[in-house]
Amino acid sequence: MSGPQRIIPIRRDYNRFVADETLEDYALRFTAKKARRWSSLEVAQTALGSISFLALEAIGGTLALTAGLPNTVAAVLVVGLIIFATAAPITVYAARHGVDMDLLTRGAGFGYLGSTVTSLIYASFTFLFFAIEAAIMALALQLCFGLPLGVGYLLCAGAVIPLVVYGIRLISRFQIWTQPIWIGLSLLPLIFVAAQGAGPLRALTVFPGLDGGGANFDLARFGLATGVLLALLAQVGEQVDFLRFVPEPAGPRDRRWWLAVLAGGAGWILPGMLKILLGAALAVLALGHGVPPEHAAEPTRMYAVAFGYLTGEGSRAALLLTGLFVIVSQLKINLTNAYAGSIAWSNFFSRLTHSHPGRVVWLVFNVAIAVLLMELGIDKTIESTLPLYGAVVSAWVGALAADLAVNKPLGLSPPGIEFKRAHLYAVNPVGTGAMALALAAGGAAYLGWLGPILQPFAPLLTLAVAFGAAPAIAWATGGRWYLARTPKQDWGTAEVTCRVCELPFEGEDMAHCPAYDAPICSLCCSLDARCGDLCKPHGRLEVQAQAVAARILPGRTAAWIGAPLGRYLAVMLTLCAVIGLILGIVHAGATIAHPENREFLRTALTSVFFTLVVILGVVAWLFVLAQESRRVAQAETMRQTALYQAEIAAHKITDAKLQEAKERAEAANQAKSRYVVGISHELRTPLSTVLGYAQLLESDPAIPAHRLNGLRVIRRSAQHLSGLIDGLLDISRMEAGRLQIHRDEVRLADFLDQLVDMVRLQAREAGLEFRFSRPEILPAVVATDEKRLRQVLLNLLSNAIKFTETGTVSLDLSYRSQIAIFTIRDTGPGIPEADLARIFEPFERGSTPAARSTPGTGLGLTIANLLAQLLGGEITVTAAPGGGTQARLRLMLASVAQPAPIVPPAPAAAPERVYAGARRTVLVADDDSAHRALMRAILEPQGISVLEAGSGPECLAIVARGGVDLILLDIAMPGMTGWAAAAALRQAGHTGPIAMMSANVHEISPVRGDDAPHDAIFAKPFDLRDVMERIGKLLHLEWTESPAPTQPEPVPAFADGPGPGPEHIGELLRLGRIGHIRAIEAKLIQMEEDATVPPAFVARMRGLVEGYDLRRYLSVLQELARHG
Repeated sequence: MSGPQRIIPIRRDYNRFVADETLEDYALRFTAKKARRWSSLEVAQTALGSISFLALEAIGGTLALTAGLPNTVAAVLVVGLIIFATAAPITVYAARHGVDMDLLTRGAGFGYLGSTVTSLIYASFTFLFFAIEAAIMALALQLCFGLPLGVGYLLCAGAVIPLVVYGIRLISRFQIWTQPIWIGLSLLPLIFVAAQGAGPLRALTVFPGLDGGGANFDLARFGLATGVLLALLAQVGEQVDFLRFVPEPAGPRDRRWWLAVLAGGAGWILPGMLKILLGAALAVLALGHGVPPEHAAEPTRMYAVAFGYLTGEGSRAALLLTGLFVIVSQLKINLTNAYAGSIAWSNFFSRLTHSHPGRVVWLVFNVAIAVLLMELGIDKTIESTLPLYGAVVSAWVGALAADLAVNKPLGLSPPGIEFKRAHLYAVNPVGTGAMALALAAGGAAYLGWLGPILQPFAPLLTLAVAFGAAPAIAWATGGRWYLARTPKQDWGTAEVTCRVCELPFEGEDMAHCPAYDAPICSLCCSLDARCGDLCKPHGRLEVQAQAVAARILPGRTAAWIGAPLGRYLAVMLTLCAVIGLILGIVHAGATIAHPENREFLRTALTSVFFTLVVILGVVAWLFVLAQESRRVAQAETMRQTALYQAEIAAHKITDAKLQEAKERAEAANQAKSRYVVGISHELRTPLSTVLGYAQLLESDPAIPAHRLNGLRVIRRSAQHLSGLIDGLLDISRMEAGRLQIHRDEVRLADFLDQLVDMVRLQAREAGLEFRFSRPEILPAVVATDEKRLRQVLLNLLSNAIKFTETGTVSLDLSYRSQIAIFTIRDTGPGIPEADLARIFEPFERGSTPAARSTPGTGLGLTIANLLAQLLGGEITVTAAPGGGTQARLRLMLASVAQPAPIVPPAPAAAPERVYAGARRTVLVADDDSAHRALMRAILEPQGISVLEAGSGPECLAIVARGGVDLILLDIAMPGMTGWAAAAALRQAGHTGPIAMMSANVHEISPVRGDDAPHDAIFAKPFDLRDVMERIGKLLHLEWTESPAPTQPEPVPAFADGPGPGPEHIGELLRLGRIGHIRAIEAKLIQMEEDATVPPAFVARMRGLVEGYDLRRYLSVLQELARHG
């Protein structure tokens, strides 16, 4: 399974050269509209700074000396017209679309990689003319100051680097500031020469050339002159590199824009033609002043003679003016040459290496090549070098101009210029094919294969073939090789952030990359080496080559060419062609200079060629093997990546299903929690009424004694049901994270004594022996939640007793480093191994018959385990069938160094009591009439008036009438809730106490702290004594108790027999002294089953305990003990 490749984005951090657009000048990319901050006139003046180059004078002088004036003039006029005609569409399209020469070539018929060759041609033009211009300046320095040529070459080449580093910003200033100086120095000597009369001009018009054969028009000499001049076709690239900064036109007829583009672009040739003719005139003038013919075409010598007319021939002033003029002229042109070369090399190497160290690096590289050419004497081979170069340039510029001037107006190519790699084929046969055909025709003519007549016209023939072939190929192919995919146009007006370099660019510079599935800028697109052209797999060079081979060759042959051996032969042929071309150029140049050594040079270069072929054969084979290994590794990587992507996709599907199941489970759990909360509210509301009335009737003296036991059964059953509901709510609160743990100061010894006394009675009733051991040294006070710790321990101990029929239950405590470990052991049947894993799950009862027959809900251990975790501890249970069970509770009980002082317990309230002061009024607001009646039954016997309200608005109305001392508000009332009513009361200015009542423990105040509208919360069902105590505090009641008897209690007499035995009395006394009410009640239940204990005694003691009259309880027991 293979899916679309996706690449993990790795942010590309460019070095400080590339990241600074002031240095880069948007090399390799669309020139941003915000960067076009110069006026059209300023840009045009900057571009026209290139006409200062003295190579034009050198070319003119060379042509005049070799071809004669008539042929030179004719060639200048013809080639000038050709250059203007080809340069006009090139400069207009470049300025309109904000692209440099290479980007323009990409989109105008050559393709992404096809334009790599043209980048090399253009870069060659820049360093070739840079070398010629710098050599001219070095000659001037030698002439004026005697500086050695080698040092002059280095100085003249290196001087431009600091100026070109900062791009058009500094170049524009330099060109504009030096323009008046250059114009003045150019015209000044000409004025003085013209002032001498028409003699120099007459000498020029009759000059026949050095060999005397150029007095009349000669076709061969004319062809040679045109070949040299056509090398200047590439100058339009340097104009374009500046014109891309022209601001957008205000409209289709913006005259200023058109004037700036045409003047600064194609218009350079008009002053250029004048300079060429001026060079011809100055060369003849120099000959007339005795300058040797081999130096007459040097601009330094020309202008030295010209400035001699101003200051005197051979004067020091003339040399200094010449030197100044040459330096200014050559700096102006070499700024342009170096700048254009840095951009051309950047475009060339970025596509070959997928890296871009910065335009500044290639600037130095270009200058270094120029220095090497100067050392080789490139300025001495103009007439032999430029025609050959002119043929190559003509093929490129001719195809490019034809595409822009013919194909686009005729609809043979798409409108606009698309330059981004993401949208172009590797090779477009329109431009590339036209250039190849033109080079073939021009090469044949140059070598004389087409006859001696066409040989000097090789560059012109090349231009014509290229210009004609481009429209023909575009028509034949239907223009389908221009765009590999349709570019995205709707980027909007805002800048778009590149996914790779994370920098913002304008929409014209962006493409959508399917490999990153995000926008990517043109530079990052060019430099990416990992995507494999995923956006246009059919547009790759290999695919195009295989498609062409399959179309024109038999299937087996095409497959063979695509094999490693075929690729090796292709690489080898390419390298041999390049080496052969270089050696051919060397041979041609050397034989022109030294024709007598033609055969010797041919033999030597042939030997060099075959030696290099052997070396290149090995290198090519290693290269093909490396490429094949890389291709295999990449294919395997892609296969593994596809497998990983499939696996990841499967995992995503599984994760999505698991997430969906988790969400369903969470939703079900939340629904369960809401159901538990809701049903508990519905249960606790009537349960509160049942429990309240049971407590009221139990304390009513009018109830017969034989009915009290039934009432106690009702009360205990209600309390048991309330405990079950509390257990469910505890789980719900813990799952919701809303159970609060308190930090109490627990007196550990008293806590353990109460716990052990309670459990020992329970174990004794079950016929079990209970054992307890603790260390001798324990902290007096520890910090924990006393209620929750007692709940956990009682649950574990109760389970041990419940499931043990005979034997012992033990509780052992160990304490070390503030860590307490409670260990509960029993001799029961144990727990099967299968049940241990789910023993703490809710509602699990175990798989043994004993577990299922024992009553219970299955929530005890669940709650105990959750509470232990909330306390910061853990419970572990280990057991083996038949070997008993061991449960360990391990948690931290930090000792309290400075505990709070002990507050003595308040004296037990008398059964009959009244409060002092005026009669209080309590308003009970509850939608449940039964609960309102219950509260009335509780409060009115205590001397408190009760008002009732069935809703929130009714409560507000009653309070507004005044006279209410305390408000009891039910929270869950329909319409206006209790919280809303409390808030409304506070806003209305009510300052009295408000207590909220709720059967839902999850209902928490929306406002807490000092701003809370309530003073207390009563949870239903509630204990009557607790309610009265809290109401008394809210109303600040002072209870008056009945006078205590001053005489000791008489020894009680029981009508149904003697009193209980001394062991029962001692146990009850001990429990009474520590105030352990539950243990006393458990003891009395045990005594009820003892036939020797009078029932009247048990009833008397139970009444005193339930009335919390412990003083009378202890008094009765003490009297019985004294008289026992």
